[in-house]
Amino acid sequence: MKVVTREEMRKIDEYAIEKIGIPGCVLMENAGRGVFELIKKNFKSLVGLNVAIICGPGNNGGDGFVVARHLLNNGASPHVFLLTSRDKVKGDAKLNLDILYKMRIDINEITKDEDVYDVVESFRYFDLIIDAIFGTGFKGSPRGIARTIIQAINESGVPIIAVDVPSGLDSSTGNVEDICVRATWTCTMGLPKRGLILYPGREFAGKIEVIDIGIPRELYANIPVELLEPKRVKFAIPTRKESGHKGDFGRVLIVAGSRGMTGAAKLTSMATLKIGAGLAYLIIPESLNPILETLVTEVITLPVQEKNGALALGAFDAILEYIQKCDVLTIGPGISQNPDTKELVRRILLKVDIPTVIDADGLNNIDIDILKDIKAPKVITPHPGELSRIINIDTQEINRNRIDIVKNVADKIGGCVVLKGAPTVIASHDHKDIYINTTGSSALASGGSGDVLTGMIAGLIAQGADIFDAAIAGVYLHGLAGDIASKYKTKYGVTAQDVLDYVPISIKHLLDESEEFDYQKYLTNFEDN
Repeated sequence: MKVVTREEMRKIDEYAIEKIGIPGCVLMENAGRGVFELIKKNFKSLVGLNVAIICGPGNNGGDGFVVARHLLNNGASPHVFLLTSRDKVKGDAKLNLDILYKMRIDINEITKDEDVYDVVESFRYFDLIIDAIFGTGFKGSPRGIARTIIQAINESGVPIIAVDVPSGLDSSTGNVEDICVRATWTCTMGLPKRGLILYPGREFAGKIEVIDIGIPRELYANIPVELLEPKRVKFAIPTRKESGHKGDFGRVLIVAGSRGMTGAAKLTSMATLKIGAGLAYLIIPESLNPILETLVTEVITLPVQEKNGALALGAFDAILEYIQKCDVLTIGPGISQNPDTKELVRRILLKVDIPTVIDADGLNNIDIDILKDIKAPKVITPHPGELSRIINIDTQEINRNRIDIVKNVADKIGGCVVLKGAPTVIASHDHKDIYINTTGSSALASGGSGDVLTGMIAGLIAQGADIFDAAIAGVYLHGLAGDIASKYKTKYGVTAQDVLDYVPISIKHLLDESEEFDYQKYLTNFEDN
């Protein structure tokens, strides 16, 4: 399913109306009817249901007017609160408002402050509140009467349905400047808006219902941002021939670990095998070899020259020789930022000619210019703090615009970028599509979890996946492994080792799943993630 900005949705609506010829009032009718159907699905009976419908002057309010009509026709008791005077409502919204007046539905115009205080106390006595104040075009901070009303809605203790997006939310970024309706459900029209998927907007959206309002699907074709679905991940996973031997499934070289960071080396190297790679070779400082030979018996350890417990520059020639014997390199987890190691990383990356996954201290030891100069196919897997240092953009700004920033960085470095977080976003310089991951939760917020992801991506590349497919599949399966682990434990107790243990189960779960991805189930379960 595609995910849109406000501007993208506006253009789609305009095209449907002006070029296809679908009347705006038809789209509004479908939108309002969709909200009504959600109400009918979630309440045992509509007869006598006491519903407050808070409407602004625009098309969002118009959707609310349609809801009111259907509620009345099905035995409910709708009460419309119009946050403007009747004469300021125009177009399709006016058409539907005029119908309400003719149907003698209770309509209360709220145009001055003294009107507000007579109304807000009544909200707690309703069975349901429908927020149809602002639409997707809203930016900034609610003011005046609207702000007071939103605060009262949130304090009512009554279930709330937001029409398209919760009022106060920036539909493109998910930003909330001041106050926002905290919805129980959000009925979003046509396609999910980015602001409902990205934080903090995701926290205000509640359960999300996507309403089909009758826009032809071909109009969605050029939208680049998509929710990552299982059938796309299945396509990305390399096929595994039954007659294969370990050499057929790839050789991964892992450069990881330093004194005090043996866990990173263990998790990354084991993850390459758990995802299906045939052989894993782990380069480590020589003093760590006795420990890691015990920790990772299935991995081939390659101790090299060290300095102060970290990889030394003198190990360069040995590492380069090992690179020539492997199919993919992953570098960075736990290697430290010692000066010798930093120079070693830079030299390796400028010389490497096999696909490379760079994470953690691999990123902390380089800059954007080095990334641009790497000739090998590359995947970087930063969290926002690491990416902030590389591109010199504030972490908060990255989180506010993570989709566009990820794509810009991927194009700039000529590689694939996996921006970890909630949600993880994947983009590549040579693909139009940008994916928002649909698996994972706070269960993954544990030390070492990112090391597992790094190894998984490298292991998929070793088996023949291109770097973008490996990133997509690795991220999805990593999140799924965390979801499965948290199901059998809790989100509070999942460790990186638990995620690692459930990687094979996540693959089985994916491959056994039906081809159809239940988007509605996924969106409904947002609040559980």
